[in-house]
Amino acid sequence: MTKLIYDLKTLQSSAFSFQPSVLIPGTLDGVHLGHQALIKRAQEEARAIGGKVVVMTFDRHPVSLLRSSVAPALLTTTEQKIKLLQELGVDAVLLLTFDEKLAETPAADFILQITKALPKLHTIVVGASWSFGKEGEGNLELLNMLGEKFHFSVLTIKPIELNGNSVSSTRIRKAIASGDLNNAASCLGRRYSLTGTVIEGNQKAREFGFPTANLLLPAIQLPPDGVYAVTAIVGEKKYQGAANIGHCPTLHDFPFPKTVEVHLFDFVGDLYGQELTMTPIAYLRPEKKFSSVEELRLQIVKDVESVKKIFKKEARE
Repeated sequence: MTKLIYDLKTLQSSAFSFQPSVLIPGTLDGVHLGHQALIKRAQEEARAIGGKVVVMTFDRHPVSLLRSSVAPALLTTTEQKIKLLQELGVDAVLLLTFDEKLAETPAADFILQITKALPKLHTIVVGASWSFGKEGEGNLELLNMLGEKFHFSVLTIKPIELNGNSVSSTRIRKAIASGDLNNAASCLGRRYSLTGTVIEGNQKAREFGFPTANLLLPAIQLPPDGVYAVTAIVGEKKYQGAANIGHCPTLHDFPFPKTVEVHLFDFVGDLYGQELTMTPIAYLRPEKKFSSVEELRLQIVKDVESVKKIFKKEARE
């Protein structure tokens, strides 16, 4: 079972400080194929030395603090990221709070703090472009120099390439934003999904006979506005459904905040306050403003039937 640790002091007093360790540091947003390659290589190294794999990551994207105006939308929430790392079998996740104090820590001091928390640190596994410390001043050259000083080795993994281009979080964000979900899935090694908490909406769809779960989402990368066939997981159960991403122009005057609403087939119960993970399966149509609420209702009926046909076709294939 993966151990979740929240600070270096706790790590230092844990069992991990008494055994050889292989460290993977980074934001790891998306836990995509490139990140998975880092983890696989670290696990190979850990087996060779009889050690443990520790992933060190952050509770937010560093750019969201350092340059908030240009912070990228996330591919995974912190909770999703931890779950994915657990599924990949890492021994521990060190989840650091990325605050101003950490952001101002010089690169050499940052590595010194890590070696104190992990005195038996054997190897650090990183990508070729990894940087660390205040203003990203730390690079691979400095990391190797510090490795010689503190007696750990550095393993560098080359970028994973698909169709002639490197897999990266930036590439995946662009693919999702453009609606190229197949490209995103290829880079992630799984279908893209987003997780949010169900909150109360205006309940207009309920009046049409199609109650929806409105999702409260962090700054997650969304695909283009429109109607989608989706699957959704609530608790331990999986449902099929239809979702609308957009501004609901028929029901609201512009500007209106973007919403993500999911209608689950065959669901009975109260979803408020529950966590829902939605996976877009197929794109149906763009969002549009209808001439009347009745016209919108009739289109929703058609959309639901179209989605059900998509799932029936998938079941046959």
